Amino acid sequence: MLVQLTAQNLVLIEHVTLEPGRGFNVLTGETGAGKSMLVDALGLVLGARARPDIVRSGAREATVEALFEVEPGSRVAAKLEAAGIPVGDEEGGQLVVRRVIQNEGRSRAYLNGRLCTASQLLELAPDLCDIASQHESVSLTDPATHLEYLDAFGKLTSERIALEEAVDAAGQATAELERAAEAEASRAEREDFVRFQLREIDEIDPKPNEEADLENERGRLRHAEKLASSTRHAAERLYEGEGAMCDELGRFAADIDGAAALDGSLGPLARAIESARAELADAARALARYAGSIEASPERLAEVDDRLFRLKKLLRRYGPGTDLRAQRDALAAELEAAESSQERRAALEKRRAELVAKAADAARSLSRKRCEAADQLADAIGRELAQLGMGRARVVVEVQSAPASAADALVVDGARLGRTGIDRVEFLIAPNPGEAPRPLRRIASGGELSRSLLALKRVLAEKGPAGLYVFDEVDAGVGGAIAEVIGHAMADVSRHRQVICVTHLPQIAALADTHFVVSKTETRGRTVTSVRKLATGERVDEVARMIGGLKVGEAARHAAEEMLRPRATARARR
Repeated sequence: MLVQLTAQNLVLIEHVTLEPGRGFNVLTGETGAGKSMLVDALGLVLGARARPDIVRSGAREATVEALFEVEPGSRVAAKLEAAGIPVGDEEGGQLVVRRVIQNEGRSRAYLNGRLCTASQLLELAPDLCDIASQHESVSLTDPATHLEYLDAFGKLTSERIALEEAVDAAGQATAELERAAEAEASRAEREDFVRFQLREIDEIDPKPNEEADLENERGRLRHAEKLASSTRHAAERLYEGEGAMCDELGRFAADIDGAAALDGSLGPLARAIESARAELADAARALARYAGSIEASPERLAEVDDRLFRLKKLLRRYGPGTDLRAQRDALAAELEAAESSQERRAALEKRRAELVAKAADAARSLSRKRCEAADQLADAIGRELAQLGMGRARVVVEVQSAPASAADALVVDGARLGRTGIDRVEFLIAPNPGEAPRPLRRIASGGELSRSLLALKRVLAEKGPAGLYVFDEVDAGVGGAIAEVIGHAMADVSRHRQVICVTHLPQIAALADTHFVVSKTETRGRTVTSVRKLATGERVDEVARMIGGLKVGEAARHAAEEMLRPRATARARR
């Protein structure tokens, strides 16, 4: 619901604020006063293209701001929440849409103070407002919305939800199978490579810590003579040769041990020297054994060098420090998993076929129900058009299969299967006998288009998402009884939706709950448009003006009072 619309520096509008009420609102006034400018202003906050020539002459920018009441749980509330835009408390949120158009053509848009794009406004537009005029309709002339309207009319929501779930499940299974197929396509090449890697590791058969052990052995082999000489010389100096250190330490220990007989405190020192001598003797014997074991072997050195080269080459492939034995286990596990992939793919194909069949059955069932509802909806719209003076019009709600392409993952009976099913829906109307039904957007006559849209909206008043319907001079080209019927049709729509109507017909204006008059005056040499809400007495004068023209006589006033009396009585009863 629109709570307030404010426009500033917009063509003839210097500053105007419109506060429509619930129910049926009308805007009246002389031709050229600027009534449709208010509709254009509303279109701007709904994402319409901003032209630089709409900025009032002499102003740097034009501003339009609309305050909408947003119902909790509605589609627009869900969209705003998904975009991270707060809309107020749980009892009833508010949305402020602001559009600023600069005189050089650039524009900015805001949703509750947050900068947004015009495309975001266009996405929200069908859920906020539907504008019907002789030139455009925000949603009803768009075939993309017709399927939603048909499903709402046919009360097919539960079937739609079940279909969406089935298609989602089939889509996930299809995507999983595609991934498996892609893996299958590269599986053979990958298996060959894995087998090559396994053979390479198995041929070398690496041992734990082998690289470090080989490095140590290569060092010994390269320096065998020096190592043997050094260790043999050390063994001799420590234990085996003349004047060896162990012999000297033995004598020192014996001397101190004899002194300990005189001073007992020297005993530990004697034992310490003896312990050191024993450890050095053990070390000397170990060095002697090492020296005896060292043997220069060019053949063994070549073997070690070759082994190290092969190990290092393998480690360069997998990375330094890699545990080659663990790597082999991983490759073996991958090969085993790859060999079982064919069984997994067969299971996926079976599961996908079952889910696609389930989704196809749901889509076919929904399509049949849509065809039944389409005939009923066409009849209902046709009856409405007859009351609006288009009794010879023929309405067709066309349900066709959505064409499939090679890129579509899910196809049923030659039709593309999506979350909405396999159908494409469009409302067609032949306004006159002998004409083929045509899409709404191709109806040539503005009056016929306007009345067709009004008929649709009356039939679908409880079904559409928009909380506000705007009719801009949809009464063009009609009068008399038909004008009154059109007025009653819009009043009927207003029982379910807020309605704003721009009209020149007194029969329609008299049916409104809230009446605004738009006028223009000249101030300081500039033309200025203003809008004013009329009190009950003022409504009589305005309706009389619409009946009688410039000279309002008593007959026109009396006729205006008669027109307004039933509406006033109805309001009093409410």
